[in-house]
Amino acid sequence: MISPDQVESMVKAGLPDAQVQIEDLTGGGDHYQVIVISSEFEGRSLVQQHQLVYRAVSQAMASEAIHALSLKTYTPEKWAISSQTP
Repeated sequence: MISPDQVESMVKAGLPDAQVQIEDLTGGGDHYQVIVISSEFEGRSLVQQHQLVYRAVSQAMASEAIHALSLKTYTPEKWAISSQTP
């Protein structure tokens, strides 16, 4: 089991400017939905953005501390646009 704070710390270690929102989907500490906003995503494809996040949490994924990870990634600009949409 891994806490949301630990997941956030791992993501921020890999993407220092990241804003991270985490939801534990099952309450068991191993299935998370994570929203990551980072300028590091600028000019990168969605797959590349997700690869950056997976790289940051790879140790937890490999040890199965995180069993499932649902990702939504945004650049700051895209986040500003999406958060204004009703």
